[in-house]
Amino acid sequence: MEETNASAPVEVPSKFKKLVEEVEAMTVVELSELVKVLEKKFGVSAAAVAVAGPAAAGAPAEEAKSTVDVELTEAGASKIGVIKVVKEALALGLKEAKDLVDGAPSMLKQGMKKEDAAELAKKLTDAGAKVTLK
Repeated sequence: MEETNASAPVEVPSKFKKLVEEVEAMTVVELSELVKVLEKKFGVSAAAVAVAGPAAAGAPAEEAKSTVDVELTEAGASKIGVIKVVKEALALGLKEAKDLVDGAPSMLKQGMKKEDAAELAKKLTDAGAKVTLK
């Protein structure tokens, strides 16, 4: 998702500016908690929104099918190695990476190209983690 934002700046309407600034200031773990609260509050799934998002933005349907989400289902015995891979792959701080690994199952990255997702999954699996591509 970050690639899309880098290539084309998004014009934020003034009525949402404060909310967007607050979301930008959150850590990955805080965003994950926010998503879970919103899912429970409104009875929706963020996965459905993530799939609908690119289609709503005018992306071709084929492009939406060529992306996958990477979910860490289990940290495994070598948790430190998994934390290192997550920290490096997602450009996170040590605490954020550790929190994601400790909170498994947790969504690591959404909307990745299949090739990139497979590469990340291989690194995590080599480190001893169990990963699901959705």
